[in-house]
Parts: sequence; C-alpha cells; structure tokens
Amino acid sequence: MKLELRGITKRFGDFTANDNINLTVESGEIHALLGENGAGKSTLMNVLYGLYQAEEGEILLDDQVQHFDGPGDAMRAGIGMVHQHFMLVPVFTVAENLILGHEPTRFGGVLDLDAARKRVREISDRFGFDIDPDATVEDLSVGAQQRVEIIKALSQDANILVLDEPTAVLTPQETDELIGIMKQLREQGTSIVFITHKLREVRAVADKITVIRRGKLVGSADPSASNEELAALMVGRAVDLTVEKNPPKLGEEAFRVDGLTVFGSDNSLRINDLSFSIRGGEVLVVAGVQGNGQTELAEAILGLQSQVKGSITLDGKELRNQSVRRTIDAGLGFVPEDRTKDGLVGEFTIAENLVLNRIDQEPFSKLGGLRLGAIRSYAEDAIEEFDIRTPSIETHAGRLSGGNQQKVVLARELGRELRMLIASQPTRGLDVGSIEFVHEQIIAARDSGIPVLIISTELDEVVELADRIMVMYGGRSMGIVPPNVSRGDLGQMMAGIPADKIDALRQSVTEGDAEGAVA
Repeated sequence: MKLELRGITKRFGDFTANDNINLTVESGEIHALLGENGAGKSTLMNVLYGLYQAEEGEILLDDQVQHFDGPGDAMRAGIGMVHQHFMLVPVFTVAENLILGHEPTRFGGVLDLDAARKRVREISDRFGFDIDPDATVEDLSVGAQQRVEIIKALSQDANILVLDEPTAVLTPQETDELIGIMKQLREQGTSIVFITHKLREVRAVADKITVIRRGKLVGSADPSASNEELAALMVGRAVDLTVEKNPPKLGEEAFRVDGLTVFGSDNSLRINDLSFSIRGGEVLVVAGVQGNGQTELAEAILGLQSQVKGSITLDGKELRNQSVRRTIDAGLGFVPEDRTKDGLVGEFTIAENLVLNRIDQEPFSKLGGLRLGAIRSYAEDAIEEFDIRTPSIETHAGRLSGGNQQKVVLARELGRELRMLIASQPTRGLDVGSIEFVHEQIIAARDSGIPVLIISTELDEVVELADRIMVMYGGRSMGIVPPNVSRGDLGQMMAGIPADKIDALRQSVTEGDAEGAVA
C-alpha cells in the first residue's frame, strides 16, 4: 500500500508543529523519519494515525483521499502504530491484549480467547516471534513486549506500520532481531515508517530517509549517506558525533560502594552485594538492559530507597540512610531516568524547575524572600546555553517536549558546583546536537576532577563516555571492563554472562579449534 501525505500542517495554538509537509512511502518500503527532538516527527505520525487532526493537508492511500476521525479509522484503513511507550495492559495475557477494544465473542456472548490465541500463534510463527499467547505481558522482556505490539498491529491487517523510536529500550541483540523483523515485513509487502534518532540503525535498515527540522521537511537522503551528513541535515550545522576527551587525570578514590544490597517494597532482592569505586576525574558507566538494578542503585545513592544494607561514601562521608536533602547538599548532582516523575514538577514554570534544589539559597532567595530577578536571569541564561526550546521561561515544564524537559533537568544539575555527578539515561530523547552538548558537559565535569557515574542503555554512549564500564544483570555486577571491549562481549554480559566466564569460554573455544587443527 502506497502512502502519501500532502501539505500536512498541524498547529497547537500559535505553535506550528508541522508546516506543509509532503511525504511519500512506497509499498514495501522502509522509510526512516529523522529529526531532532521536537522537530514534529511523532506529531506527523499521530496525524496519520488519527490521534490529531491536521488544519491543512490530506492523507492518501493508494491515491485515495482518507479521512480519519480517530485511530479506529486509521486501523480499519490498514495503518498500525507501535508507540514509543507501549500501549499494553501488564496484567493481561498476550491474547487478551490482542483483542482489547474489539473483543470477539462466541454464542451467548462468551469471550472467544481461543481465536485470539490462534491469531497470535499464526503471526508469531509467520515472523518467528516466539511469543506465547498465554504469557502475561509483565513477565515478558521489553523486546518481547515490543513484538506483542507489532503482533497487535499485524492482527488488524496493517499494511503500513509506524514504529516510533522502537529500539529505545532494547539490547543490541534485540535491536538486531527487530531490524531482521522489519526486513521480513518489507519482503512481505508491509510499508514501514521508522522514527528514530539512531543513525546507525537508519543506515542499516532504511530504503529512504526523510529529515524534518523544526516542523519543516528539509531534505531526504539515501542510506549511503554518512552519519555526519545525516546529523547535519537534522540539526542544520556540522555535528561532532564522537566524544572528544583526553585520557583521564585520575585523582584519589572519591566515591565507594561496599556490599550494597537493596530490597524492594515487596521485599524482593533488587541489588545483591554490589561493590565498586570511582576515582576523581573518572567516568564509570553502568550498562545493562533496563530493569536489572540500575534504577535502584541510583535511588539508593540519593537516599530514595528505604531497605538498604552496605556502605555508600562520598569523600569519605557516609551517604547511606541520609535524607535526599543532605545528599544533595553534600554536592551530589542527580539526573533521574524518569524526568516527568522524578526530575520535574510539571505544573511549575521552567524558571522554577531550574532552581528547585536551590530555591532557599542565594542568589535566588534572601531573608526568606525570593529574588525573582535573579531567578529570571539565571533561567534565561540556562535556556540559551542548553537550547531549551520554549516560548517563555514562564511556560510550565509539563508542556515541553520530552527532550526539552530533559534539558531543563540537565541545566539545573550541571549549573551548580558538584562533588559528584550521577546521570541516568542523560540523553534519552535528545537530538544529536543536544547529545553532543550534554556529552561535552559530562566530560567537562569529569575533567574538573569529580567522579561521574552514568547509567545508560545506549551502547554508543556507554563506549564513548566511559573510562570504565560496569555491566549489571539481575542486581549484580557482571564485571568492570575497559571501554574498548567488544560490543559482542558487552551484549553477553548484558545477558548475564560474567566477564571472566566470557574469557574462559573464548579460551576454551580457541583451544578446541587448535586441537581440531592438530587432529
């Protein structure tokens, strides 16, 4: 099925998110949609899916003009969409999620789950998804949940599939599997619109690339284009895609974790006897699939976890069981992984959010009163420095795009004197230009002599930033390795194989090959 978007314009008040955009996706084509954060990619696809109504323009399928009043109309026309944040009910089975909203019944109005199970098996077998229709969604890996979302779309006979940032939470192996699935769908005639900011993946799978910048279509490219060419199209300037850093000037041990054990609210073991240290002037990056104790590690350091054993020291002072306020006052900068829940107050202005952790300190307050001029001046400078795109410093933080919300959090934490920086997923949702800036700031913090702990699921980021890499799996460390470790070894560690076992396995294979050669 051929898709055409002609002159699509979508406005939110005075803001134009999509400005006269034309896009053509041929039948059986993987069409990548690239653009920096807030460029209007997801908005355009939400117009296609019927979630938004465009003020101008039209949608055509096989040269026929369409009118979608909602997602139901789009699905009936053969359009499916897998959103960045999955639309699944965790406590339901795969089959139950498949039929949610259009439940088939048998005689007497009895729910026909057998038909749903059969449909899951058909699609799963067809594409090699290996999904059990009776599995509960919350028990599946993130990669498997994504396959469930794709099965949902295909079960509605989708001829056009929109994938919005589909690899954001996948391991390298799961990403490779998804790319294989996309190619298989293409071979069977499905058209795919692939929204992503990961240039390597675009070049690996796309047939055509369209770039949107600030709501306008600015160009197209072939997959043969270099990362630098694509990044320049996205941002409008040349972008340095590699982190420029000198060898670390290591100081004394500044941060240490000994025997850290953390239990969740349900008394389940989240971190099991974890120990590591970071020296001044060093970046330690924690890698791993999300959900293996990284969140609990960051929260335990900050003081947000209540059932904690072991020791956490910064500059020789114990942080365990301290209040969050005391930990922050000790000089800890903290960028949480969930900016909406833990990083911002959505109903506060940008200016207020930028000084949240210093609102009671000079120069922002004096003698119990706020100094609004100082807050305003600081906010204006931070907005310019971090390229926070907003009509005003008085805009509520909750109204910003996800990437711009992240910039507010980063600007607040990096804008004060620190003794240590912890950043969890620091560039999630950011465009390549903003990523370049954030990475520069992290390395600048490291070069100032403080210890830096980064938690990231982005392997490119892990390797670029790290002086050392610690991989976590099941709440344990699989080992600490240098940044020049192979992606294959990192992937195995992320799957639960300790680093020393990988070396032993490699040695065993090498010896076996040698014995075979002799024989």
